[in-house]
Amino acid sequence: MLNGSCLCGAITFTAKGGARPPAACHCNQCRKQSGHHWASVQVMDDDLTITGTPKWYASSVTAKRGFCPNCGSFLFWKGDADPDTGISLGALDGPTGMHLARHIFTADKGDYYDIPDNVRQEEKENE
Repeated sequence: MLNGSCLCGAITFTAKGGARPPAACHCNQCRKQSGHHWASVQVMDDDLTITGTPKWYASSVTAKRGFCPNCGSFLFWKGDADPDTGISLGALDGPTGMHLARHIFTADKGDYYDIPDNVRQEEKENE
């Protein structure tokens, strides 16, 4: 089970069940919203319980991003047609035991940093 919250605690969440291996997204939208790349893990919507009311921003015609309307913490990414939701690894409480499995949208990464680890890199998602 994964538990997490925003910085101020107004939004909390619990994810039970399995999760896809975590990824770091380097796309322009994730970098602009998070201030760097955004690391997340996908969990099935049926296994995710959110307490509080996140604000959702339609970041494209096919996806939205959820954040706390009080403190601004970027917590969720949701593709409109997807059965799962991405939750911020940085918002999780305690040790997760997880390790990044891939970096996605590396073609869009900022020029101010390198990706030094040996984790798989995809210029786009699902190459």
